[in-house]
Amino acid sequence: MKRVSARWLTLLALWAAVAVAVSWLESLLPLAPFLPPGAKAGLSNVVVMFLAAEVSLPAALAVAAFKALLALVTRGATAALMSAAGGLLSALVLWLAAKGKLGCFGLGVTGALTHNAAQLAAAFLLVGPAVRWYAPVMLLTGLAAGAITAFLLYLLAPRMGQLWKER
Repeated sequence: MKRVSARWLTLLALWAAVAVAVSWLESLLPLAPFLPPGAKAGLSNVVVMFLAAEVSLPAALAVAAFKALLALVTRGATAALMSAAGGLLSALVLWLAAKGKLGCFGLGVTGALTHNAAQLAAAFLLVGPAVRWYAPVMLLTGLAAGAITAFLLYLLAPRMGQLWKER
């Protein structure tokens, strides 16, 4: 088993903190009147996208799992299940997609749609088949959120990569 360095663990903790802080800041944005229930831009997923594409699958999974754990502590079991389902599956798919050399837009949309599909599957387990009618809404919001996070990844990835390598 590969030994994890203190430097790697520290950087990962910093990226997890950034993801959580961005998620919290996003919750403060007055977007609720413009978005369907449960939808958000997913700005903190830029960190997971970067880690999956540029660092490693374990790093991306660790940050997604940390976000789910924080959701459990702050918002309860349902929020944690939704966060874990969307975050962990999308991290895996993002990592696989990055191996296929998808660009930022491809990664953003793939990650968002996977995240939404996993959350719909979790909601199906919780409330039953009625959630299938919400799938078109989640498809449209996933496309929009994916485009937004892709643009942010395009802008931020070069600097994020420098920060990962410099420290």
